[in-house]
Amino acid sequence: MANDPLNLGENGEWAGMWWLPDAPEQQVPGVLRYNSNDGLSLTLFGAFEDRIMSSPSPGMTVFHEGSRTWDVIHGAAEQREITLLDCFPTNSRRTIGARVQTPDKQTLGAMTAVIGVHVSDENKPVFSAVEVSIEDLGHWGASSIFEAFLSAPDGRPDGSGTISVKPVPAQSVVVDGTKFTLGHRHTLPFFDQRRGGTVGRVRGTTFVRVDPVESCSIDDAKDFARLMQDLIAFATHRAAGVIWLRLKLADGTANSQSARGPWDRNVDVIYSPSKVGTHDAKAVEARRVFFTCDDLPFEKIIPRWCDVHERLQPALNMILGLRYAPAQYIENNLLTAVGAAEVFHRGLGIDEPPMPPEEFKPMREAMLKHVPKVHEARVKGSLRNDPTLRERLYALAARPDQAAMSALVPDVDRWAQRTTQARNDLAHEGQTPKHSFEELIAIVDVTTAVVILNLLHEVGLPAEQQRKIVQEHPQLRATARQADDLLRSPET
Repeated sequence: MANDPLNLGENGEWAGMWWLPDAPEQQVPGVLRYNSNDGLSLTLFGAFEDRIMSSPSPGMTVFHEGSRTWDVIHGAAEQREITLLDCFPTNSRRTIGARVQTPDKQTLGAMTAVIGVHVSDENKPVFSAVEVSIEDLGHWGASSIFEAFLSAPDGRPDGSGTISVKPVPAQSVVVDGTKFTLGHRHTLPFFDQRRGGTVGRVRGTTFVRVDPVESCSIDDAKDFARLMQDLIAFATHRAAGVIWLRLKLADGTANSQSARGPWDRNVDVIYSPSKVGTHDAKAVEARRVFFTCDDLPFEKIIPRWCDVHERLQPALNMILGLRYAPAQYIENNLLTAVGAAEVFHRGLGIDEPPMPPEEFKPMREAMLKHVPKVHEARVKGSLRNDPTLRERLYALAARPDQAAMSALVPDVDRWAQRTTQARNDLAHEGQTPKHSFEELIAIVDVTTAVVILNLLHEVGLPAEQQRKIVQEHPQLRATARQADDLLRSPET
């Protein structure tokens, strides 16, 4: 349909006129192209001046190294306003002095395209709502617009049945004044006539709409999309791509005053999220999903997720990074997994110094009196009253449901000891000679799983569901076997 959002996984092309905001009268024809692999590229038949110049004195022009970049470029193409943000030249061909004069040709890259409005920068708050579609959002939302009925008189299917579309009430929750809504939309039924038969179709889409308490910017919209993308990636335990991102213009902006219809308020954003979604890709298997809205209702998980995402985002980024872009070397994954555990524990804000401060401070001062001045700063920096890595690992193991943790890590002492030694050997000596390759893999997988179980605990997943995940989720079940085989003391 003409009003469908622009999918980030599909190619697009817009031919029109382009100009710099401070020189709208100097318009250059060109074509904007997009594909998910190469991003945005604007080919101009003409050129913006990209040389860096200065005039140290009248009549003298000095050309400097490098090329100009542009924060914003405006355009009009395919009957829509377009804003390009964070633009840079990639290729320029000038024909000055050529035997045959032809227009200059210039190719620019851009980080973001906003289709449907002219804005002056990414931080201008001119949007009233954000809508985002993410891979596996429909499965996670645990609601559907479709109902199927198969006729089976006397227990035997007779070949008849129906597929119907039913309205689904929107699920909403307000967090600090911002409203989050899980919504559905669908196409009208249509029949696809083929030479060998006929296919009837209705496509349903699940999306999240965010209505912030105040107008938001493009940067804000990307943050909301990232918030939901991280939630779905965490809940499904696999990389989740953004399929489309659409904004609604706030009332009172120039582009909202249109008589052509309410759909003109839609503004599509084309950018490069951590993963681009594909709307026709196969959905995640149910057995690989940690939780859905059946386990944690939408109105409960969203407030908890907003809090967890804000408090623990660095650790969450590290864990999700192992899903989106796993390193090819075990050493990188070791540092990431153990670092995530340490950062997560720090983010909880429950650090208690091993020694009372009133005891530690005079002890440190007494020790520093015996240190030569030249080494004082170095020694002082190493005398810290913080928990050790091993103590942090013990603390993490004690937080989630203990039955689930015992099933995941049968020997917490051995795991904490071997994990600490592996990280310290790698960080301080550059190698891990006391660990086999298989044991390092087990340390990475088990430590990652411990952080995941803590995150599930933080978002409020019930103890029974935590146990079920450890027992039935294919990857965590395999991780528990690794812990039992490779991270258990011989005496136990």
